[in-house]
Amino acid sequence: MSPTFASLSIRNYRIYALGAIVSNIGTWMGRVGQDWVVLTELTDHSASALGIVTGLQFLPMLLLAPWTGMVTDRYPKHLLLLVTQAVLGLTALAGGLLVVTGTAQLWHFYALALLTGVATAFDNPARQTFVSEMVPRNRLANAVALNSASFNLGRLIGPAVAGVMIAAVGTGPTLLANSLTFAAVLGALLMLRTSELSPAPRVTGRGSALEGLRYVRGRPDIILVLVLIFVLGTFGMNFQITIALMATQVFGRGAEDYGLLGSIMAVGSLSAALMAARRGTPRLRVLLLSLVGFTAAASAAALAPTYWTFAAALAACGLASLTTMTTANAMVQMRTEPEMRGRVMALYMAIFFGGTPLGAPLIGWIGDVLGARWTIGIGAIAVGLTLLVVSFWLARHENVEVSYSSQRRPRVQVITAPTHDVPQAAR
Repeated sequence: MSPTFASLSIRNYRIYALGAIVSNIGTWMGRVGQDWVVLTELTDHSASALGIVTGLQFLPMLLLAPWTGMVTDRYPKHLLLLVTQAVLGLTALAGGLLVVTGTAQLWHFYALALLTGVATAFDNPARQTFVSEMVPRNRLANAVALNSASFNLGRLIGPAVAGVMIAAVGTGPTLLANSLTFAAVLGALLMLRTSELSPAPRVTGRGSALEGLRYVRGRPDIILVLVLIFVLGTFGMNFQITIALMATQVFGRGAEDYGLLGSIMAVGSLSAALMAARRGTPRLRVLLLSLVGFTAAASAAALAPTYWTFAAALAACGLASLTTMTTANAMVQMRTEPEMRGRVMALYMAIFFGGTPLGAPLIGWIGDVLGARWTIGIGAIAVGLTLLVVSFWLARHENVEVSYSSQRRPRVQVITAPTHDVPQAAR
């Protein structure tokens, strides 16, 4: 089997991945449908309302991170995923029924976004760390990249299907179709052979939910990754808002062309995920270069004169941002002790997605006041400035290399010659 798809040779992961592809397609259909309802049916193209909905979806990740990570490390991840996926399927069903029956109001979608966010806050760390229970350590980076490929295959197909469905039958049936796809991932979870899983040691007794914070505080390599991922997630990854605003306000396009933009961006993301699956150990150099690429691509998107040049820039944004995300995710997981992984990944997800409650309303306000192009431009500026600061810090500390002994306690060694990969990454 090709090294790109090595993890698919493992039965449990193969079944899980197939169910996830179907669910991911539905999830992206649901996102497009939700945004279109809020933007065109419940408001008069209010960027602020769309920003609030987006923010409410991610706020629980920020507030609940210490406890969701603790729950992930304490209880079986397989069981947690069955519960969270069932709840997410029910919230999707509720949204579809509200639209189909003509009873939907804006506050309904605010409430559903918050409920979805609570379920997702528990689902994300469990889903991220469950991968390490299905595959051996030497295939973990490959499995993480394939998960991203699955997510972005859904992103490639889902928005285009949603655009066609919205134009043909409306937003209500589109949202209901998303709810049905959750049956695929629930069925896959039920089909897994639990005897072939390799569960991480579970926390027992009075393990503290704040231990993840204390653990990360002593890991400057992980902190560096988290800082970069926070800025990208808060200011650069608000494409739910920016694509909708650019499509409708700047280029005057409808639902089909709006959905097509999401699929075009996913072409770049999917390509990045497949390239990441072929790479071995993730490196800090790749992470930094991908953020440079994102800054350039986001700048081009903000200045794009036509719909199609904007679409091309979005594909480059997808390539750069997904390379950043898969590299950062793999770096953090592979440098964290198994019994701490749930709490650290909950913190990682909180920092990456939890910045959205801060960024999304701000980006929505910027769109209302300064115009749609600035919703993308502000992300390019924020990421670019952060890269300058990080580059300066690395230059000042280029004689410090962080190494690891048995992946447990980091030690700092001062060496006489500058290294070429400093500090040796956090995953």
